[in-house]
Amino acid sequence: MLNIDENINNIIIKALEEDKVKEDITTNSLFDSFIPAKAVVKAKSDGILCGTELFKQVFKIVDSTLSVKENLKDGENFRKGDIILELEGDISSILKGERTAMNFLGHLSGIATKTDKLVKKAKGKVRVLDTRKTTPCMRKLEKYAVKTGGGVNHRFNLKEMAMLKENHLIHFNSLKEAVMKIREKDSDVFIEIEVKNLKEFKEALNLPVQRIMLDNFSIPEIKEAVKINNHKIELEVSGGVTEDNIEKIAETGVGFVSSGALTHSFTNSDFSLLVLK
Repeated sequence: MLNIDENINNIIIKALEEDKVKEDITTNSLFDSFIPAKAVVKAKSDGILCGTELFKQVFKIVDSTLSVKENLKDGENFRKGDIILELEGDISSILKGERTAMNFLGHLSGIATKTDKLVKKAKGKVRVLDTRKTTPCMRKLEKYAVKTGGGVNHRFNLKEMAMLKENHLIHFNSLKEAVMKIREKDSDVFIEIEVKNLKEFKEALNLPVQRIMLDNFSIPEIKEAVKINNHKIELEVSGGVTEDNIEKIAETGVGFVSSGALTHSFTNSDFSLLVLK
């Protein structure tokens, strides 16, 4: 379950401020007193649910007297037509918080659903990682959605591990020179190094690093790298990982695949909030 900490609460508050919920000209003009109402959130597609705690917190901030009932929890499958949540309270509060709450729910469920599809295609043969290609200030939430969908979180930020990529390495004469520069600063830090071809891979294999990323390798190249590696070091495949090719990648024997698409190229899950007569 997602822990609504101060940072996440502030994100919700800012989202509500962005939508000017207190100045809702339509609702404030139509309803000037308490009117009891019931509403339901209905699924218009299939997927993996994520974001219910955010949904509830939105309405708690808008109006703490509103009642929100969950029929499904984060991580559970939903089907088109399912009633996901039920609300009861002042109609004005329901209408004011509707869009912000639904945006969070659709966004995170979309990520969880996409992750679930990729994980199922991998059939447990490889761990599916996310990346830092997240919406600014939404990383914690989006990485939570990846975990909810069965994926594994890669580094959360630049502090957590050293990752040598092409733009770092271009300023050094060799992979070894760059790796040893980091090791001089911190002998214990986890280092992952990105390689573009088998020549670089063979060089990296003899360096004091914990993981090698095979960037945009073809399936034959991945198989060759796995064979050369012989279980010596962790291998990660990145670049162009999709539902169409992840099965073949998983069968090569690598330990990890990473996909930025989990958090930047997903489709929001489709829900509707309907006030009942």
